[in-house]
Amino acid sequence: MDENGESQTSELDGHHEITTTGKKKRVKRLRSQFALQAVKGGLFKYWLQRYLLFSRFDDGIKMDEEGWFSVTPESIARHHASRCGNGIVIDCFTGVGGNAIQFAMKSSHVIAIDINPQKIEYAQHNASIYGVNDRIDFVVGDFFQMACQLKGDTLFLSPPWGGPDYAKFVTYDIRSMLKPHDGYHLFKIAKTVASKVVMFLPRNVDLNQLAELTLSLNPPWELEVEKNFLNGKFKAITAYFKCTAT
Repeated sequence: MDENGESQTSELDGHHEITTTGKKKRVKRLRSQFALQAVKGGLFKYWLQRYLLFSRFDDGIKMDEEGWFSVTPESIARHHASRCGNGIVIDCFTGVGGNAIQFAMKSSHVIAIDINPQKIEYAQHNASIYGVNDRIDFVVGDFFQMACQLKGDTLFLSPPWGGPDYAKFVTYDIRSMLKPHDGYHLFKIAKTVASKVVMFLPRNVDLNQLAELTLSLNPPWELEVEKNFLNGKFKAITAYFKCTAT
């Protein structure tokens, strides 16, 4: 306002308007591209949930086809981060970075691993949108081959569930359905890396198998099983394992 209390518009205001308009056009173009990709890939229902996956989706989030149905919804990833503390968190199957981003907002250090270079590229890009890429070490590699060199406070595991077809089964068997290795082998390796292991699994997972994992150890580890809901719908199970030995 001027000294008479009247509004004034500067050249900078006009430039800002042009910039904002340009951004809106870019966002609209990206939306159209993603929508077309989703429809072609039979993933339209995931497209409709895009803001549940990443609240900042319109800022340029990058996803591959698998990312649409495998990334942890942001609110659940945020909850995982609140449960995992502020130490060193290792995200072993980071995908496009949904969990790693939220871990970086809470933890002192995050190591994000994926065997697929493109996923790591997307995860790093997405982390930059949230302003946390400098808090994450992104690593292209096979967790199973790297495990002997890793040490952290919490190991987070969201291994491939085998695609959306997991929901067709009454019970999800971690021995035969988890990829690339079965859940028992995965846990055996994980417990050598950190004293806390968190597994994000399908909602129909066999809970008896999770109990078997901890009871197979001497002394047994503590196990907490948590149901995760999204918009009132039962989405997944998170299993928290903790070493009780002193």
